[in-house]
Amino acid sequence: MALSKHEPSGDKLSDRSRKAGRKTQKPAGKELVIVTGISGAGKASALKAFEDLGFHCVDNLPLELLPAFAELVRKSAEIESAAIVVDVREGQTLDRFPDILKEVKQLLPTRVVFLDAQDPVLVQRFSETRRPHPLRRSQTVSRSIVEERQLLDPIRNVADTLIDTSIFNVHELRAHIQARYGDGEQPNRMLVTCLSFGFKNGVPLDADMVFDVRFLPNPHFVAKFRRLTGLDKGVADYVKSFAQTEEFLGRVSDLMLYLLPHYVQEGKSYVTVGFGCTGGQHRSVMMAEEMGKRLKKAGYLVKAVHRDIPR
Repeated sequence: MALSKHEPSGDKLSDRSRKAGRKTQKPAGKELVIVTGISGAGKASALKAFEDLGFHCVDNLPLELLPAFAELVRKSAEIESAAIVVDVREGQTLDRFPDILKEVKQLLPTRVVFLDAQDPVLVQRFSETRRPHPLRRSQTVSRSIVEERQLLDPIRNVADTLIDTSIFNVHELRAHIQARYGDGEQPNRMLVTCLSFGFKNGVPLDADMVFDVRFLPNPHFVAKFRRLTGLDKGVADYVKSFAQTEEFLGRVSDLMLYLLPHYVQEGKSYVTVGFGCTGGQHRSVMMAEEMGKRLKKAGYLVKAVHRDIPR
């Protein structure tokens, strides 16, 4: 793996950016990462890794629209960080990349990540995937790589980081991106879905692990709870009132807090934990909600999904 850094120089703004003035504030925490590099070096895998880290990702936006995209991110209340792929598909307009980059950096903190690999490795990857090189279908891959390097020189020269992916497989590249750009908060970036369901409707196929909570007393047989769900406080309090409920939650919480860091280390970006009862209305709903609260408190991104709750 080879890493290098280059510091791009500044330049004047375009007419549109100049109207905004040189006093344009760059919001704290906002960031744009431009992913670029040689075809076959892993740009698609890198973009997926940024998406897993919570970046808003776009593949192959026309280069001329890059300043407008940066301004959209700057003004957005929902987008904190974004990553975008720019590559040889832009053709001859790549010569304008350095000037456009200078304009974008006036709007938003921006980093350029250039992915590369040794020529024999690139040729082998194209051979394994049996996909044509994006430049030419009528000439050899080796010749296309040479031409691509020439076209991408303007971008490579202003890149902040160069990553040689020759020794990486897909999983190792993703782990490298997450470690380098995850700000040391990978566990917090992992998404945990707490899913409630009813066994009578089948076990969810996308669950990584499933817990059966039918051992708990069923609120369905309490008349005042029958038409309610585990989202109602009365139902939740009823289920929590049993000693086995608290013990179960404690044991499962300990298990999850043990497992999740190991899943993160292996490059897993999301986990779905299923809680099943008979109908998916009472006990499983309460369990999914409560487990979600505990994992959120531990610093994980969590969402609760109730597959079979009455709509």
